[in-house]
Amino acid sequence: MAGVSLVIGSGSVKCAAALGVMRVLAREEVRIEQVVGTSAGSIFAALIAMGLEVDEIVGLAADLWTREITRRRKRGVLLRVIFPRVFGFDERFGMIDDRLVMERLEAAFGETDIAETPIPLVITATDFFDGSQVIIKEGRIADAVRGSLAIPYIFAPHRLGDRVLIDGFMSDPMPVGAAIREGGGVIVAIGFESPYQSRVSTLLRYAFQLSSIMSNNLLRSNFAFHNLAHHAEVIPIIPEFEDRIRLFDTGRMPEIIAAGERAGELQIEVIRAALAG
Repeated sequence: MAGVSLVIGSGSVKCAAALGVMRVLAREEVRIEQVVGTSAGSIFAALIAMGLEVDEIVGLAADLWTREITRRRKRGVLLRVIFPRVFGFDERFGMIDDRLVMERLEAAFGETDIAETPIPLVITATDFFDGSQVIIKEGRIADAVRGSLAIPYIFAPHRLGDRVLIDGFMSDPMPVGAAIREGGGVIVAIGFESPYQSRVSTLLRYAFQLSSIMSNNLLRSNFAFHNLAHHAEVIPIIPEFEDRIRLFDTGRMPEIIAAGERAGELQIEVIRAALAG
């Protein structure tokens, strides 16, 4: 049987639901031919593409994606905002010191190149200067993922070659278009809406709220476009959660994976029919 392209959209720890979908596909002997990921989805996409088992991915993701990565603030960052001419301000702005997140990405992926993964991997990010989607198919996974999850205001943009990258959700929070451009036939697209803040009491919460508004509106509009204009089978999987999943709820990955598995089972007959056609 032909395989599918698995697309994992932005969604912080909720992206672990892709592991539940992966279990369903494996159980039904549906091969994953390509994995495309953006933002936090790029973490799970890369780990899947490396051929790791679900338990291994859960362990690595739990070590990587924790609240600690946003707790180390950059010194003097507010002074640069208020007095840009005095203290200097440019595109490298970010409120959080990104050294810890980079250390964890390098611990998880080492020097592994995207082109070396057993399952073909595509990571998407956004060009800071022209807003275009950047499709990354070679180079260190750690660098590609770092650029793809450069959350605006939080982490500084990441330079990769001659491009300055920011979070992939800024150009497409569920990069179905990238999978189509890379030759994907039957595309299983896992998407999530970003959570809104229950209260806005800090600058970080304010930034996350703006990101959620932008990401959710873009997700709806892009998905509506692909429903109307796609030239390949696109099968959406939108996992449902009983309770709100917060940005760093890594301890809830087992229930997130279970939600992904349930959502995948609901669509498996549609996937089989698309592959047979």
